[in-house]
Parts: sequence; C-alpha cells; structure tokens
Amino acid sequence: MKAAIIGCGLIGGKRAKAFTGSIELCCDLNEGRAASLAKTYQARSTTDWQAAVSDPAVDVVFVATTHDVLPVIAEAAAGQGKHVLIEKPGARRAIELDAVKAASARTGARVHVGFNHRYHRAFRKAREIFESGALGEMMFIRARYGHGGRVGYEKEWRASPSLSGGGEGIDQGMHLVDLARWFLGDFTDIAGHAATYFWKMPVDDNSFYLLRTATNQTAFLHASCTEWKNLFSFEIYGKHGKLDISGLGGSYGVERLTYYKMLPEMGPPETTAFEYPMGDDSWEQEWVEFETDIREGRDPKPGIEDAQAALRAIEQVYRNSGMDKL
Repeated sequence: MKAAIIGCGLIGGKRAKAFTGSIELCCDLNEGRAASLAKTYQARSTTDWQAAVSDPAVDVVFVATTHDVLPVIAEAAAGQGKHVLIEKPGARRAIELDAVKAASARTGARVHVGFNHRYHRAFRKAREIFESGALGEMMFIRARYGHGGRVGYEKEWRASPSLSGGGEGIDQGMHLVDLARWFLGDFTDIAGHAATYFWKMPVDDNSFYLLRTATNQTAFLHASCTEWKNLFSFEIYGKHGKLDISGLGGSYGVERLTYYKMLPEMGPPETTAFEYPMGDDSWEQEWVEFETDIREGRDPKPGIEDAQAALRAIEQVYRNSGMDKL
C-alpha cells in the first residue's frame, strides 16, 4: 500500500517510520517540514492536503494535525475511499466525527483512531492476562498520567481552545479514558472536574475523572501537566488479582507490568513482574493491526465509536467545570 502523511511533525514522522508500505506523499502547511520528511522516504511533498487525500496513488492517509482539522481531513480522505488512521482525539468534540463515520460508511474506507497506548508491550501483556479471565470480575481502575510542560507551554497550539478543543483532558486524559473503557466497558455515569491551576491558558492543565459503568465498576483517573516529573501509572483491579502498569519508556521510566495474583488464603499475593527496557514498538504494532483490518475488511478497533465515547466523557467533565470553550 501507498500512504500520504498529513502533518509532518513528531507524530507524523513516527507514523511514517512505522508504515510498512511506501510513503508516496508528505503534506504540511510548513513547506520545509513536508519536504524534509518527503526526502527521507523519496516521496513527493505538498502543502495542499486536499490534493493529497485525492491523489490516485494514495491508498492510506495518516492524519496528524491540530485537532480542529483532524475530522475535516479524515472525512475528505474517507470520502475519496482512502483508508484513514486519524490521531487521537480524532476531533475536538464527538459530534465532529459523525461526518467521518458517514463518509466511511458510504465508501467502505476503514478508519482507525490512533490510540497507540493500547499497543505498548505492557498493555498487550495486560490484555492477554485480562482476557484469560485470571483477574476475575473487574472492580475498578486507578490511573495517573502527567508531565510538567515546558517554557512557553501556555503559548503553544494545545493551549488554544479553537485548535485543540481542550487541554490536558483531551490530550493525555483521552488515553486514560480510552484505556479504562477498554477494560471496564462503557461508562454510564460521568463525573469529574477540570481546572487550570498553574499555566496561564484558557484550557485545563489538570483533569479528574470518576467514571462508572452500568454495573458500578469505577475508573478514577487524573491527567496533569503540572506533574513536573513525567509519570504514567495504570492499575487494574479484579476480584482475583491486580495489574499494575508503570512507565512508558524514555522520560516516563522503564515500562513495567506487575501481576499480583490473589491466593485462596489471601495474604501476600503471588507476584510476577514483566519489564520492557527495549524501544517502544506501539506505533509499528498499531499499524500491523490496522493493515490487517484493511486487508480482511474488519471494523477497526479502536475506531470512531471508541473515540466518540472517550470524547463524550471528556466533554461532560468540561461542561461540569465551565471549561467547554467551543
């Protein structure tokens, strides 16, 4: 297959590197950035995304832009019959993805939403243990995800509501909500609070979520860009055991999964630890799964409905907090 990369920044570069086909076209509003990535893959470059998504040589479009135009470009690409990998959050609000869904249904194009955290080695192993039934009935999830920003953070595009749709909630919080829903199922009761404590910007720098399923399974989540030291912690509790995932590699620390298996006599659990000091291969694994979806005609997971479900939870917390700026 041949691909177009729309948005040639850090994430667009990661998607290009993970792609196993041929990069045909690189597109970015910054002509130099598009040309630089295109040179790496001996591809063509352009600043015109509409021409890129309609190019007859392109089979797959990767969309890695600011959030405001993610659904616009994805809709156009799917409308042209191109398969689309659209970066999370997919849109600023869930309703913006309705047109992408309609275009996909009309042409048969497959649309995958880029929740690469599902594909980290620790989460792949955690999912394997979960699906074996070893944890028993699920009870709750407790998770934290945060970083400390950087000088000028409040002036970047993510601090503009019209471009991003929100702050830390729609950035790292989106991953937490998606992962929690992946293990617990749909959330029917959504509570929480979003606030701006430190950064002088009109979007949230901290988001707190208390989410419950119809059977009262609970996710308690906190996303922060006042963490100062990068942190990732995700704990999954079942009646027969617990999974504790920490680190994502790099500045987040070595990626680890610890499995605590409850014993019939209770007391200290049987503990098994998995450590993944090697490089992150989530981007490659995510593409492999999407490529299989395309070839076999499967509905991608995570797809549009998964992104919309996570966005609706975030929107509700923004409304509760008076942080819905759109």
